[in-house]
Amino acid sequence: MSSHLEKQVAAFKSEAMSVAPKISAKRSLAPPTAENAPSPAPSNASNPSKNESKDSKRKREPQNVVYSQPAATGYGTEAFTQVTYVIEFLKKKDEPKTFREILEYLSQVNAEDRTKSLIAKILRQHERVRWVPDPELKSQTWDSGTFMHRPIINVRSKGDLIAYLQNKADAQGVSVKDLKDGWPDCEEAIDELEDEHKILVTRTKKDNHARMVWSNDPSLFHQVDYEFQDMWRKTELPSVDELVRKLQEAGQKPASEDPSKRIKAAPKAKEKKRKAPRKGGKTTNTHMQHLLKDFSHLKR
Repeated sequence: MSSHLEKQVAAFKSEAMSVAPKISAKRSLAPPTAENAPSPAPSNASNPSKNESKDSKRKREPQNVVYSQPAATGYGTEAFTQVTYVIEFLKKKDEPKTFREILEYLSQVNAEDRTKSLIAKILRQHERVRWVPDPELKSQTWDSGTFMHRPIINVRSKGDLIAYLQNKADAQGVSVKDLKDGWPDCEEAIDELEDEHKILVTRTKKDNHARMVWSNDPSLFHQVDYEFQDMWRKTELPSVDELVRKLQEAGQKPASEDPSKRIKAAPKAKEKKRKAPRKGGKTTNTHMQHLLKDFSHLKR
């Protein structure tokens, strides 16, 4: 009995050993399930932080950007720009400056000689700059002499302004903006001269700043009694409609009347002139009647 059981156990073991490799092969060919599926590999889509880091790196990379204005505009254009700064510098300092001091202000001391000589040439020919040659040199060099600001109107005091206005050949006013080019703080003096009735001033409506000035004669100013001024201001004027009506009643045309609304009389029809019949005049040349022929019988 025991020998029979031992034979059955040995047969089961041998059968199990032969079937085991077939089962493992089937498991490897079977589709993955939730239990035996391998863990998925990390992807870029599942990790947005890595994508953002890559995009930021791409943005940090230098790119070839094309601008409408080129970076290098040439030393000629740059020199004209420097001259604009020099004029403002001379205007603020209001004293002669050497070309060396101008180069130090522009930080162009170590610039190329052609750039520095070009700036000096433009300054000498500029209408807003006055160049004073160096009296100690017989022949001037390109960087010699001193430079000063030349204002549009060389007026710097109340007396200069009165003299300038009186010497004008025309009656055109003087712009306060042009006065400030050489006399920045001129508004206080203008107010004082206006109070003294020596100049006439027009002002802006918004800020009441002086805009234009003219010469004035203070002897033509006469003080009016305050009582009369008060009476003048208290006098009531009729309304516009009433004023127009009174003028029309007096047979006058108001200046405020619109010409397009006037009633125009119909034009008269032109009569055609009839040609008057020709009348026979006196016979002339009677001394030649014996030479002329009579054609009166041929009249119809």
